[in-house]
Amino acid sequence: MAASQLGGKVLVLTVDPARRLANALGLEQFGNVETEVPPSLFLDAGVEPRGQLFAAMLDTKQSWDDLVHQHAPDAQTRDDILGNPLYQNITGKFIQSHDYIAMERLYEIYTSGRYDLIVVDTPPTRNAIDFLEAPERMADFFSSRLLRWLIAPYRSRLVNAASRPFMNVADRILGSQFLEDIAEFFILFQTMYDGFVERAHAVERLLVDHHTSFVVVSTLESAPVEEARFFIDRLSEGEFHLGAVVLNKVLPASLLTRGSTGTARSLAKNATDVAGKLASDFGEPAQVQRVLREVADNFLNFQVVAKREAEERAELGGAADVVATVPYFDEDIADLAGLLRLGESLWR
Repeated sequence: MAASQLGGKVLVLTVDPARRLANALGLEQFGNVETEVPPSLFLDAGVEPRGQLFAAMLDTKQSWDDLVHQHAPDAQTRDDILGNPLYQNITGKFIQSHDYIAMERLYEIYTSGRYDLIVVDTPPTRNAIDFLEAPERMADFFSSRLLRWLIAPYRSRLVNAASRPFMNVADRILGSQFLEDIAEFFILFQTMYDGFVERAHAVERLLVDHHTSFVVVSTLESAPVEEARFFIDRLSEGEFHLGAVVLNKVLPASLLTRGSTGTARSLAKNATDVAGKLASDFGEPAQVQRVLREVADNFLNFQVVAKREAEERAELGGAADVVATVPYFDEDIADLAGLLRLGESLWR
């Protein structure tokens, strides 16, 4: 909606490797390099965009390669890291690897100045917390005691008395060659320590900067609401700015209009009389009566849910600048036209 209504260049960067976003945007090429959503797709959906929309999906391996190119102190260290036999495996399974590299990629794109707005689509709540904490955890890992124990014997080529018991056990379990390869890899990586820590702190500053805002998206069902509350509390603890809460699949406000309760109850109570008047046009009186009573009862049941949703909405809304709702659509969102339809309900 920002791209279509406000103009400028907008990027949506998804950290979740699922391809549903690419499919909905109509993109065949979708990866680490930003790809523009063709204006013709907007026109096919009946909208003439005022700006441009780009999309990208994090490629962890490519982003790590780019990071090594950027932070390695010299060409020889860069080539040694990229050529290390464990590099491909470790960067794919590294502690917080995916989350950390996502933050690096975000910071790289932000500092490039190519976009007026960057929207980051994170995985669900618990993974989103890992995403926010990744820079600090990565910096802590590079200065951890475990890493020093692994590296020190091979850096000095001597196993001191304190580390010998640990190394003897590790050798038996993992094998000395494996430990040497691990140590060599991290010795090389530690040459980039200063760059990692500096960038981690820069990313942390960006996340609490006034230019950055968080949006919590949830339905109003019990489990998702609890997750939303948890995430809102964590954002508050971290002093992140919560700009909006978006509530998805919300029942229509018409369920709570004044007089609707009385109308539904009256219909249920007088279903026999109403059915007698409608039977000539709609079928057997008994069938019409049963349908009318079911409709009235269902309306009252949905009204109970709608009232609970209104209470949950009021409670969640106290923490955010904006609370927006998306109605429960009669069909799934699977293409750009559907996204625009959803966006229009938010825009209003």
